[in-house]
Amino acid sequence: MDVSHILDNLNDAQRQAVAAPTGNMLVVAGAGSGKTRVLVHRIAWLIEAEGVSPHSLLAVTFTNKAAQEMRHRIEELLKISVRPLWVGTFHGIAHRLLRMHWREAGLPQNFQILDADDQLRLVKRVMRSMDIDEQKWPARQAVWFINGQKDEGRRAKQVPASDDLFQITHKRIYESYETLCQQSGLVDFAELLLKSHELWLEQPEMLAHYQKRFQHMLVDEFQDTNTIQYAWLKVLAGTSSRITAVGDDDQSIYGWRGAKIENIHRFSDDFAPVELVRLEQNYRSTATILKAANALIANNADRFGKELWTDGPPGDPIRVYAGYNDLDEARFITDRSAEWIDGGGSPDDVAVLYRSNAQSRVLEEALLRAQIPYRIYGGLRFFERAEIKNALCYMRLLIDRNSDTAFERIVNTPTRGIGDKTVEVIRQQARARELSMWQSCKDALAEGSLSKRVATKVAEFLTLIDELDAACAELSLHELADHVIEASGLLDFHSRERGERGLARKENLEELVSACRQFTGDLVFPIPAEPEAESQSVLEQFLDQVALDSGDRQAESGPCVQLMTLHSAKGLEYPLVFLAGMEEGLFPHKMSAQEPGRIEEERRLCYVGMTRAMRELYITHAETRRLHGTDNYNRPSRFLQEIPRDLIHEVRMKGAVERPYGGTGLPSGMAEESANGLRMGQRVMHAKFGEGVVVQCEGDGERARIQVNFSDVGAKWLMMGYANLDILD
Repeated sequence: MDVSHILDNLNDAQRQAVAAPTGNMLVVAGAGSGKTRVLVHRIAWLIEAEGVSPHSLLAVTFTNKAAQEMRHRIEELLKISVRPLWVGTFHGIAHRLLRMHWREAGLPQNFQILDADDQLRLVKRVMRSMDIDEQKWPARQAVWFINGQKDEGRRAKQVPASDDLFQITHKRIYESYETLCQQSGLVDFAELLLKSHELWLEQPEMLAHYQKRFQHMLVDEFQDTNTIQYAWLKVLAGTSSRITAVGDDDQSIYGWRGAKIENIHRFSDDFAPVELVRLEQNYRSTATILKAANALIANNADRFGKELWTDGPPGDPIRVYAGYNDLDEARFITDRSAEWIDGGGSPDDVAVLYRSNAQSRVLEEALLRAQIPYRIYGGLRFFERAEIKNALCYMRLLIDRNSDTAFERIVNTPTRGIGDKTVEVIRQQARARELSMWQSCKDALAEGSLSKRVATKVAEFLTLIDELDAACAELSLHELADHVIEASGLLDFHSRERGERGLARKENLEELVSACRQFTGDLVFPIPAEPEAESQSVLEQFLDQVALDSGDRQAESGPCVQLMTLHSAKGLEYPLVFLAGMEEGLFPHKMSAQEPGRIEEERRLCYVGMTRAMRELYITHAETRRLHGTDNYNRPSRFLQEIPRDLIHEVRMKGAVERPYGGTGLPSGMAEESANGLRMGQRVMHAKFGEGVVVQCEGDGERARIQVNFSDVGAKWLMMGYANLDILD
């Protein structure tokens, strides 16, 4: 049989991977190097050239979309049905196994799969039955703990003993949750993998059957496997199955959710002998973008090592813009996006990537005012996020006690013991009497129609709102927002959620304070008040503006600029890409300094972001960025300094002038030295104020002034003649 057509249109490295002998193989596939093409053609080669039965192939992907694409492309290439092939996600294949072997797994035949919302509700039910205060121990945190333990392959009884109250409490919740799931025939997503792994270990005859059947396994995105997925594969492979693992250690960015980069590094030892193939030819980006990405990622240690290259043209230099502040940065990104669209490009060609969800707010406002359609990829618009809606509902109730929508949302958020049944009683009474729910509560308290415990909780809530109202009477809008978020318990409530989600919610609430401050003063994009609105309070105007912005659905269909976090961007590509907020403390994130290996993961995240760009890449940062109502002076990101200077041009807003980038790792406009030898971005030490960073320089000689942002006391202006600063770098 002529199988040469399978190797048509493949480069040399791709051919090597596709036509390799039928042993274990690790394909280190760089960004944009055609790894899906290699996987599909490898499957075709095994079937047609090696005579492998489709029945004995297992292909594992990380998303259903990738699995469907793989099936479709195999069918097109081989002109055969792919029904005998097991192609799917880890969870999908594990689910299929458990449905086929429910009895051996100790499950009822009609066991129910719990989605994320179902699981959260069940955990809340368990915690209520255990009389655990959800205000102190958020249910989402318990879900995170349970899923994390399962991803590590641990049942509740296997969670290590500890004196830590957090560990003790969540282990108890896990035990009760596990018991309830077993009794009710419920299986959550993490359980699918854990249960099917236990099936292998507890049913040796069944394991032997599947080891004999699946002689060839292909695994995509191997760098993203977690502990239980790797163990599942290792047990199933046994000693006779052949595995083709495809992945890229330079694109391992999900350590925060359990992915283990060490798995791809262990593969060559655990499955020896292993053939290693590198796919380095890139079909996506310009040579300039690839050279920059290669230089950046070379700063990470313990890599397989590869150099992305392309036959394509060098392309434009990477352009860097230093905004005066985050609003100026957003305006620049919006203006350049508008130029692209006005020049005939589609909004769909444009992506704005950022490290933190909170960054989207100023970008959204800028795009709205420029009437450029946009979409938050894989997420919600800023003012539609749960934590923001919660805060806005507290603020709404201050000016309108009769807002039932606001009342219902926050009466038990944070949890204060006012359950759904109580809310339903209040709602029904309000409808019967044609009153607001707030007034219905007041009547119920006066009439004594609620139980003593419930009445106490309801009264406390009403008092809280009244006290917030009184305390905020003389405050400016941003001070009001700050006080409400703190005093309502929302900041503490959302901050206690572990992991990236809790951090993102906290940052979003802090960004809401910044939005309020910008609304009341120093607006770069002023929101004009209509004459008839002059009698409204600033708070009322702000809430109305938010409602109007949130209700603008222009971006829900049709071509749109894509806004997304860097984590959401993996696997995507766009002709024009902006990397926004490239500042120390934001990207790399300030939390990355607290855990070993996190800076390296942040650098990989930057590498992923850069390699999304096909033709043009802009990197932007702000000299000042307002967070939680205060200006922060951050140095440009270390990642920006790791890109070779000859690949970068600085963009100036006035006349859009471009010039080569400064040689110090800072934009040329920030790198010029004063007569005193200091430059912006330089670290200094002051005897009284401690360590700081120079953010502005004025004048020369003894009369020169500099502004330094000190870690402990904030920004200070100093006279050079008296400052006695020690230069640290």
